[in-house]
Amino acid sequence: MGLLPSIYKNFEKIVGKKYLTDQKEELLCYSYDATGRSFLPDAVIYPETQEQISGILKLASQKKINIIPRGSGSGMTGGAIPVDGGVVLVTSRMSRILEIDQENFIARVEPGVIISKIHSAVEAKGLFYPVDPASSSVCTIGGNVGECAGGPRAVKYGVTRDYVLGLTAVTPSGDIIKTGVSTAKGVAGYDLTRLIVGSEGTLAVVTEIILKLLPKPRAVKTMAVFFDSIDLAAKAISSVMKQAIIPRCVEYLDEASINLVRQFLSFELPKMTKALLILELDGAEDQVEREAEQIKAFCSSAGAIEVIVAADQTEAQKLWEARKALSPVLYKIAPNKINEDIVVPISKIPKMVEVTRKIQKESGLTVVSFGHAGDGNIHCNIMYDKQDRDQTIRAEKAVDDLFTATLALGGTITGEHGVGITKMKYLSREIGSLELELMKGIKKVFDPDNILNPGKIFDQCG
Repeated sequence: MGLLPSIYKNFEKIVGKKYLTDQKEELLCYSYDATGRSFLPDAVIYPETQEQISGILKLASQKKINIIPRGSGSGMTGGAIPVDGGVVLVTSRMSRILEIDQENFIARVEPGVIISKIHSAVEAKGLFYPVDPASSSVCTIGGNVGECAGGPRAVKYGVTRDYVLGLTAVTPSGDIIKTGVSTAKGVAGYDLTRLIVGSEGTLAVVTEIILKLLPKPRAVKTMAVFFDSIDLAAKAISSVMKQAIIPRCVEYLDEASINLVRQFLSFELPKMTKALLILELDGAEDQVEREAEQIKAFCSSAGAIEVIVAADQTEAQKLWEARKALSPVLYKIAPNKINEDIVVPISKIPKMVEVTRKIQKESGLTVVSFGHAGDGNIHCNIMYDKQDRDQTIRAEKAVDDLFTATLALGGTITGEHGVGITKMKYLSREIGSLELELMKGIKKVFDPDNILNPGKIFDQCG
């Protein structure tokens, strides 16, 4: 339908003519995310300051216009797409690293900073920001905060919420709020910072983030462990995590995944390889060398057919390039995928592997599994052709079966992608009605007119 000309002009006054558009070709670019689902916005706006965002939200609140915050649009659950029209607010111009404080181990950044840029900047100063999603070369810190992103290193270091000390944000009414601290500790009042982290852009628009940093590890050792049995690999993951050594990454690839990334590997795979683990250790040099030998011996005794330790950073990087290339190359199997990021207790990983095999057999569709198995976070990709109605029905049933099994094992339906629109109908299976009502109440306190990223998380759940 588009914005009324008078309202469009008012938005234009806030950011300037150059940074507001309702041209269809531009709207199309911001109508979808990694889910492939598309909803056309009425306009796209590119603010540069929190004062501009405040003005945008004040106007939107007065005129009851939906505002949808967006980073790079790499989300997997439709969290940043305008399902009910409105204005997409893109944070790409807010891309400054404001401060890196080496003495106090913090960084202050704007929401549009790409994660890999944060990594490079802090590591150049001998510091370390551990969160490293597979899409770190394109995703933004604002998007990571919205979804509470994780990644391979979460097994040792945790996820985004563990490194956000404080926020500056703009509420739907246009008020600028500051939450949290810039110190190592702080427990004054309710933890609004953690409430906003992972809220999928439904409570406030984040304009500045205070990140906790760590000293950069002196040494890193990357290993590839090959198994001729998926079951052995799954049991090895559970057993590795019981050891006194905590790897910073334990990634799992099943046989279908391995076949897809062969072209990216710099070495020949051992014959009969059915599963691959990528493990990474970090710390002091002598500690890492010692732990690598211990892990190598342990995996060999657990049934591994070969263990390769990367000789240098170049070899290690090639292993990670293969892992990070996996998601896009899945489309060689089928034109469409449903990517679910379920999590189960670590001890239940072998059972979850059985479940995915059963789902593949019953659905007749290819199910590719990989992910952050060190913390039980497995990405199950159900490959299908959405133009084929029968395949679509089977794919949807496969998702239902996957979530049913995950919850039965004491797990959760999402570890890092969030709920967005794709998981709304399943949310009430995991979260009770009283708890959902509390969440909806919190949303109403922040956003009584439901203008900020409406139609996400629990609008349609039972």
